[in-house]
Amino acid sequence: MALEKEKLIDMYRVMVRIRTFEERVAKEFAAGNILGAAHLYAGEEAVAAGACANLRPDDYIISTHRGHGHLIAKGGKTERMMAELYGKKTGYNKGKGGSMHIADMEIGILGANAIVGAGIPIAGGAALSAQMRGTDQVVICFLGDGATNTGRFHEGVNLAAIWNLPVVYVIENNMYAEATALSAVCKLVKLSDRAKAYGIPGKTIDGNDVLAVYEAVAEAVTRARKGQGPTLVECKTYRQRGHFEGDLQTYRTKGEVSEWMGKDPIPRFRKQMIKMGVLTGDDADKIGQEIKEEIEKAVKFAEESPYPAPEEALEDVYA
Repeated sequence: MALEKEKLIDMYRVMVRIRTFEERVAKEFAAGNILGAAHLYAGEEAVAAGACANLRPDDYIISTHRGHGHLIAKGGKTERMMAELYGKKTGYNKGKGGSMHIADMEIGILGANAIVGAGIPIAGGAALSAQMRGTDQVVICFLGDGATNTGRFHEGVNLAAIWNLPVVYVIENNMYAEATALSAVCKLVKLSDRAKAYGIPGKTIDGNDVLAVYEAVAEAVTRARKGQGPTLVECKTYRQRGHFEGDLQTYRTKGEVSEWMGKDPIPRFRKQMIKMGVLTGDDADKIGQEIKEEIEKAVKFAEESPYPAPEEALEDVYA
């Protein structure tokens, strides 16, 4: 699939923005400036960037507890995201949602969700809405390998298949559901084989290859827009940090981590772009510097923003 130069550069920029944001979140979390939990997306950038590059602003995504990358790839503003992580009033959810619950309806981010697999039925509802309204909007539902073992997965995917809903399920298989290896709870080598049970297409790809992700999701999005129903895309990838910040990671070996660090999707794509003549090394360095400055401003914005007043705790609730 031939892609325009601008599209390729945009995907690279998104990947670098996600990594830079996450690295800064790790630093601020360690310093005690961000409270609560933080589940970082570093290492999985190619999935979010490649998948969301196929979407329009009016399309939807449903995210997970490890959602910062999805939100950035869909157009989330880093300063409002950082402010939300800091618990500030200028954040996407006025500081009340934190890391795992950022939403922005205006750009189709229907919310990240801390409950494993909980986004699957929500994605079905959003897709049903698009179908009933007669639009050609598409929903991408991001989920982890652990979510495929929940009842929500079976019920949600089965119903979407029956009704031909315009949803693309993107499984981010990073090999572990928290500290549980996938091999301990599933006999399948390819999670995409589960698509056969629902009569829908399934494909397993290298989730650290942004172009492979883009192409697989492009095909699935095209099907969905035509009213041909859902697709299951499994992206094999790896999180470079623990399940959460502070995770001792006793469940995986240093050798395994080192091996996957060598498959880092960002330097891999950078090298590919230079080889294709799309970017020079200097161009890539400039992008990296611009994004570092952007994230620096995001942190400053978060630090200088006010906290919500205590009485605001009762606002914006469905009761």
